Amino acid sequence: MDKKDYKRFTFLLFICNNHSSIEVRNYKNLTSFGKFNLQRGNTLVDIGAYCLMPNHFHLLLKEKTKGGISLFMQKLTTSYAMYFNIAYERSGSLLQGTFKARPIKEDKYLEYLYAYIHFNPMKLIEPKWKEKITKDNQKTKEFLSSYVYSSYLDFVGVDRVEGKILNRSAFPDYFQDQASFSDFLNSWLDNKDNEVTEV
Repeated sequence: MDKKDYKRFTFLLFICNNHSSIEVRNYKNLTSFGKFNLQRGNTLVDIGAYCLMPNHFHLLLKEKTKGGISLFMQKLTTSYAMYFNIAYERSGSLLQGTFKARPIKEDKYLEYLYAYIHFNPMKLIEPKWKEKITKDNQKTKEFLSSYVYSSYLDFVGVDRVEGKILNRSAFPDYFQDQASFSDFLNSWLDNKDNEVTEV
C-alpha cells in the first residue's frame, strides 16, 4: 500500500532468515541501520536476489538446512500478514495459497533469473514489458535505479544496509563487479532471441 509496507517486508527478509522465533515489535525503535546490523545466528537460506512488487514478490533462494525454504517462507509470510492485518484493520489470509517454488537445475536458467527478477519492476511502467522488452537501456536502468525494493541496487554497487539481505557468495560468481552485471543486463536487453518466460 505504501513505503512503510515495503520497508517492513524488506526488514522481514532479513530478520526472518534465522532458526529462532522473532518478535518484530522488539525492533521497532531501531533505525534501518541498526535493524540490518542485528545478529541473526545461523540463517535458513541464502538469498541471491529479490524483488518486491505491489501484489507479489520474487526471491532467489538456496536452502541451507532441510526444510529451510519452507520455514523461512512460513516465517516471512506469517509475519508480514500479521503486520498488514493490524496496520489496515483487516483479518484473514493475505496471500493466495502457498508459495510457488521451482528448483533450478541448469546454470543458464539460474543466470536468466537474475535478469527476470531485476527487470520485474518494469511492469510498473510498461505492463507488457515481457512482450516488448524495452530497447531503451538507459531509460530501463534509470527506472530500476530509482526502484529501491529489489536487489538491483546491490548489484550495481549502491552501498546500502539492505545489501545485508543477500549472500551473493553462496551463488555462482557470474558478476565479478558492477560493470559485468551492467554488461549482462545490456546484453540481455539487446538480444532479440531472449524469451521472457513467467517464473
